[in-house]
Amino acid sequence: MRNLKRVLLAVFVLLLVLTILAFVLENQQPVSLLFLGWAGPQLPVSVVTVIALLFGMLIGPLLGWSVGRMVRGRRKRLA
Repeated sequence: MRNLKRVLLAVFVLLLVLTILAFVLENQQPVSLLFLGWAGPQLPVSVVTVIALLFGMLIGPLLGWSVGRMVRGRRKRLA
């Protein structure tokens, strides 16, 4: 059973890597983002998407942590 879990995990990781590789290879068109008058450098669509994903993965937990701290602080004041 333990080996089956390892094999399934390895297959899942391999499929995930192949999917990401296909995404990157299929989205090589350069784009330049424009935000509030600031124009970014021309980068492939896949790079822009991955950067946005990583940024969201960092910001999401930080916001959740800060909201959790505020809620806990309010609970302590009410008790």
